[in-house]
Amino acid sequence: MTALPATSDDGAFWDLWLTPYYLPCITAADEVGTFAAISGEALTTEALAKQLDAEPRALGIHLGLLAGLGMVERRDGKWRATALARTWMHPQAEGYYGPLLGSFQQGMPLHKQMVETLQTGEKGSDSLSFTEEWERGALPQDMADHIAAFMNSHSIAAAKAVARLPVISSIKKLLDVGGGSAIFSIEMAQANAALHATVLEIDTMCVSAQRYIDNAGAGEWVATVAVDMFRQDWPTGYDAHFFSNIFHDWSDETCKLLAGKSFAALPSGGRIVLHEILMNDDGTGPLVAAAFSMLMLLGTRGRQYSLPEFAEILESVGFVNVQAERTGGGYYSLVTADKP
Repeated sequence: MTALPATSDDGAFWDLWLTPYYLPCITAADEVGTFAAISGEALTTEALAKQLDAEPRALGIHLGLLAGLGMVERRDGKWRATALARTWMHPQAEGYYGPLLGSFQQGMPLHKQMVETLQTGEKGSDSLSFTEEWERGALPQDMADHIAAFMNSHSIAAAKAVARLPVISSIKKLLDVGGGSAIFSIEMAQANAALHATVLEIDTMCVSAQRYIDNAGAGEWVATVAVDMFRQDWPTGYDAHFFSNIFHDWSDETCKLLAGKSFAALPSGGRIVLHEILMNDDGTGPLVAAAFSMLMLLGTRGRQYSLPEFAEILESVGFVNVQAERTGGGYYSLVTADKP
């Protein structure tokens, strides 16, 4: 066999995967007038949203990606178009690229969706998402199988990186909340002999996850439990709760709900662990995080968060000692906090 085993860094494919969001973000900004509006003066997100008749939260996500692309910058909380944008994307500029880029809009469905998100704050009308079904706790089995396969491919490199971090080696009983295909639990258990993990998922996702657990021969260390994480009580007796790519699917309010349920179920001294790609503290990228945040805006109710934003969410329900470290695999970080 000439195929090679997976490594802990698939960053090159993240770079490729997220490139479709770059150009339509620029053309959407051109259509609504973002570059012209902040070429002459710097504006806060709220002031710019009022001028453009845009929804502030969605606009902030767009501006984060534009910053990652070098089109805007943020100083003292205010956004301004860079020289690059003022030279090539201002409608009155000699070298205005709008007509050229705009000619590709018909072939870019994401352009329409991005304009819609700016205007309404909601995901685009053409967006495909499973978050509504997941929130209802009623995923058909074929849809659950599809999500599990997608997330397993999406997460195998990241899971290998996480599994070898010292913070994981100190965990004995782990609850993997919304654990999808169980890839993180499998990798963590295989790399840490003393760790036992339970994947908390809705019933059909548990069926899908069990297949991956069985195929990996990890049934002795990894189990599943069918629980609606929004409506039902969580099992107790775990010293850590692990969430990978969960908080970024939801609104700030829902993230606080999940953090609160975690705090209530953990013992004193327990730990919450969030595995996410972090935004810069000021929301200006980095590029991959900002593009991933755009994907979340278009397909879910969420976005990518910065460490201070996660600290505010976690501390609001009682967690302390919020910290973050890069995992060493791709673009991810682990955010940890403790229950006093």
